[in-house]
Amino acid sequence: MPFERPSSHRNHARLALESLRERRILTILVFVLVFPIVARAQSAELRPYVSVQAPVVVLRHVRVIDGTGTAASSDQSIVISGDKITAVGDSSRLAVPPDAKVLDLAGYTVIPGLVGMHDHLFYPTGGGFAAEMGFSFPRLYLAGGVTTIRTTGSLEPYTDLALKREIDANRMPGPKMHLTGPYLEGEGSSALQMYQLKNAEDTTRVVNFWLDNGFDSLKAYMYITRAELSAAIDAAHKRHLKVTGHLCSIGFREAAALGIDDLEHGLYTDTEFLPDKKPDQCPDLLRQPETMAALDVNSGPLHETILDLVQHHVAITSTLPVYEMLVPGRPPIQQRVLDALSPDARGALLQNKIYVQTNDYILKHYGTEVSPWIAAFKKEMEFEHAFVQAGGFLMAGLDPTGSGGVLAGFGDQREIELLVEAGFTPIEAIHIATENGATFLGEADRVGTIAPGKIADLVVIKGDPSTKIEDIENVETTFKNGVGYDSTKLIASVRAITGRR
Repeated sequence: MPFERPSSHRNHARLALESLRERRILTILVFVLVFPIVARAQSAELRPYVSVQAPVVVLRHVRVIDGTGTAASSDQSIVISGDKITAVGDSSRLAVPPDAKVLDLAGYTVIPGLVGMHDHLFYPTGGGFAAEMGFSFPRLYLAGGVTTIRTTGSLEPYTDLALKREIDANRMPGPKMHLTGPYLEGEGSSALQMYQLKNAEDTTRVVNFWLDNGFDSLKAYMYITRAELSAAIDAAHKRHLKVTGHLCSIGFREAAALGIDDLEHGLYTDTEFLPDKKPDQCPDLLRQPETMAALDVNSGPLHETILDLVQHHVAITSTLPVYEMLVPGRPPIQQRVLDALSPDARGALLQNKIYVQTNDYILKHYGTEVSPWIAAFKKEMEFEHAFVQAGGFLMAGLDPTGSGGVLAGFGDQREIELLVEAGFTPIEAIHIATENGATFLGEADRVGTIAPGKIADLVVIKGDPSTKIEDIENVETTFKNGVGYDSTKLIASVRAITGRR
């Protein structure tokens, strides 16, 4: 074996060092060049759905329902510069900025982006379980004109955080999200996907953990105790955040006295009127619909509860679509819902609807051929209208759970239609579904109404929902942060997928 001179060792060392440097430079180039390409490719997920994007956009000759509750204004123009509304006014007087992209929208109505206040990201999959619809639901919400949601209860908290991050970074289509932490549920619950609180101290720990990790509100659930709810409210309020509740073990007036900020679903979840109600226990709910139906919104105990909620400044979130599914003969299942669902989810929905609305089911559960849900649904509508008439603060959501027929976006539109059936004018219903939600979230200075200086979160609707509320379903373009998204293309992208992912 020949002897190598020291210089050869030095040459090998120099070559090895140069090779290492080259590899390091190559690695740096990969990170510098490839990662932006990947980021651009992810951002390209939005491009197929963008129909309007320009530095300045003018929506001309539109009817404007501004979300404040005031009457619609005809033949208006809205100027969008970047992500902001810069001008709103009569089309005959408002000058069109040079080089603006002008959309002539005669025959169309523009409303603020909807603010969905009970808009989960999961969907029932059978057997008491639900699965995250991280692909389909954000798209359907945006397609339906919903530009802001409060999730109002999480089953996959880390998925929710990741989805919010991706949407905020413009790497996937979807609404702005206010995330509510995992359900605050007490012991005895049959909900296997929920953690069960041990006591008040445990509640405080859980609340602070999720608020520390990016959630901005909490939701109490059916088996929580008064001590646990009190601890949750105290911990959240110390951080200037809010607590809502889908309650059962605690009545509405008890919750109001503890300082809760919001109550979900209205009268459906107030068990204080059931004769077998015991403190801190969720009673048998089989008699709840007939108990509801017998109450009077204008006098007696229910009227007193309404006044008590108003006095304590407790908001109510209306979720009429999910309960409508329990009423025989309602609603007719729309073809767009069936088209969006996966084959398995579609079959399950049709089976559930047939079973829940048959005489066999009604007789088995209620001992009568007339479903008690008919009168209960009417009473819920009366309750919500009476609550607002008494000065209460009502918000709108859909709750895409139940038997599976309520889908993101579509259900938010149905909620507005049902508010009109409950006695609100179309203008009032749109106000409830826009400005009221934004106000509760502390976002009213940015979204929820149409005015100069507000973020350009807008919904372009063919027709006039101020005179025909069913036109609320005719969403063609949803503007979020000044960018217009094609509703039809978003819906087509989840065809036969919803219920699966």
